[in-house]
Amino acid sequence: MRQLYSSLLAALLLFALTEAGAAQSEPRHILLLHSFGRNHGPWNSITWELRDELARHANGPIDFHEASLENERPGMPAEPHPLLAYLRSLFPQRDPELSIAVGAPAARFMLRHRAELFPSTPLLITGADQRAFADAPHSSNHIAIPLSIDHAKQIENILQLLPNVRHIAVIIGDSNLERFWADTLKSAFRPYERRVTFEWLSKAGLDDIVDRTAQLPPHSAVYYLGVLLDGQGAPYEVERVLGRLRRSANAPMFSFIDSNFGLGIVGGPMISVREIAQQSATVAARLLQGEELATIATTPIGESTPRYDGRELDRWQISENRLPAESEIFFREPSAWDHYRVQIVAIISALLLQTALISWLIYEHRRRHLAEVQSRRLITELTYMNRLATAGELSASIAHEVNQPLTRVMANASAAIRWLAAKPPDIGKIRELLQQIVNASDRAARVIASTRAMFAKADGARARVDMKQLINSVLTLVRHDLQEHGVELDLHFGEQPLVVHGDRGQLQQLVLNLVMNAIEAMASRQVRVLKVRCEHDERGRIIVSIADTGSGIDADHLDRVFEPLFTTKRRGMGMGLSICRSIIENHDGRIWTSPAPGGGSIFWFELPAHPPAPGGGRDSRRSSSRSREAGDAPKKAAAQETAPAEAGRAGQTVVTENR
Repeated sequence: MRQLYSSLLAALLLFALTEAGAAQSEPRHILLLHSFGRNHGPWNSITWELRDELARHANGPIDFHEASLENERPGMPAEPHPLLAYLRSLFPQRDPELSIAVGAPAARFMLRHRAELFPSTPLLITGADQRAFADAPHSSNHIAIPLSIDHAKQIENILQLLPNVRHIAVIIGDSNLERFWADTLKSAFRPYERRVTFEWLSKAGLDDIVDRTAQLPPHSAVYYLGVLLDGQGAPYEVERVLGRLRRSANAPMFSFIDSNFGLGIVGGPMISVREIAQQSATVAARLLQGEELATIATTPIGESTPRYDGRELDRWQISENRLPAESEIFFREPSAWDHYRVQIVAIISALLLQTALISWLIYEHRRRHLAEVQSRRLITELTYMNRLATAGELSASIAHEVNQPLTRVMANASAAIRWLAAKPPDIGKIRELLQQIVNASDRAARVIASTRAMFAKADGARARVDMKQLINSVLTLVRHDLQEHGVELDLHFGEQPLVVHGDRGQLQQLVLNLVMNAIEAMASRQVRVLKVRCEHDERGRIIVSIADTGSGIDADHLDRVFEPLFTTKRRGMGMGLSICRSIIENHDGRIWTSPAPGGGSIFWFELPAHPPAPGGGRDSRRSSSRSREAGDAPKKAAAQETAPAEAGRAGQTVVTENR
């Protein structure tokens, strides 16, 4: 018996759960009555938002049964019986759980026919100002989401944005509802008639309305409420009307509800469709859950925060400074900054970085330039000091080179005096002695001039320099040192012209430093040979080598010998070869050293060859000048050529010159 009761209880419980599940899965049926048509605003916008919001608030599926009042359209029957029969036919089994009337016409219809249309079903009225259905019969089973539309506030908004407005065209249709609102607005706008003129276009057809808005006088505005039926009885949808008006109107348009926002309306404090839908969906969900109407309280929905269309503000040149402080601006035309913010920031950053980099490079370039100028100045001073030191070392050689021709001058002058005293004087012999005096004096003058040029402070001037003559002049200065140290000189010049472009004094010092280093390096050696070569290499550059038979340079020091303050001498300062490198680099050349095959060192340097002077130039003029001195040239040339060879005749230094 106990098992029977248990089985019966389980069966009843299972049946109850099944019924509950079936009840929950069955959709909730809602009657949705439109005031004019499913696509007529502003109610269509409210309906779309309401359905979406209610679907989110409800716990189960919703089945909307939609219908529209058509009795406002011309030719439609005024009798409500066909529509009543149609609405009752939508729910043959049972009444809907909820009825929703969207807009004042639908609200009036449902309130008048509550006894015939589902009197026990709760009625929710939304999207309607209560003034528009205040004369309808009262029902205890309905609740409204009232709207509180202050059209006077819209006029205040127009005058705040456009203080020069003197004419306002009011666009409204000619349906029963629109006629009601036209009368209401005329009363509300009466306080502003002293400031502006109102033009009512409710009796005109849409084409006439469009033409009229295109010809409004200056300082005009348009206040658009909607056109359900125009003055000719033609119905229109809001998008079609606003689209035509926006293209034709020569004045800015305003409206009271944001369903028109973005379609050509400037904006202002408008009724929010979304707020209507959200509050309506909340109340509908509570009613579907069985909550009593008396427990639900609603508050009137008024204008929301002012919103404006940035495109229309720009179009009508309305300053944003005239907008209320709490205003929001939408549809603002994006600027180049909005479109390409990242790219602009990147470009500006790159430009700033580039500017900073260029500024830094200019600063560093200037610093480097100043440092180079200072370095060149110091090197010049150091070079000059090196010349003075070299002059001291060569004082004996210079004195010898000057003293030798002076001694010959004195001897020849004495002999000439003796020949003059003879009876008769030997004129031929005297002429020969005088010519030798001239040659010796010229040689002394050349030695002094060469010494002054070498040891004078350089002025940086550059010219064509014959390396053969330059090397010979240096060897002439050091001939006494060569003789004193018993150095054999092996001299070789190439057959081509050995001309460079440079500072003659600096190049003389370069050769002099290398020759003096070579002589000093051979001081402790038995075999002392100085080999000097000057010729063109395979690239056409002039290369000079100065080789000695000294003790050579340690292989570990070959890369450091040209560094400042590096020396292998006991009393050396380490600046001679560094100065040589500075001179070479200043002449776009190159200097290096290598071990000599038989012992000792070879110092090499190369310089760019100077191109031969074109015919008719300065060198040609010099050649013409030299041709006028043809009588003296052989003698001077002979004196110059014999200068290095005189060391051989002195019996101390052997000179071998290959040409």
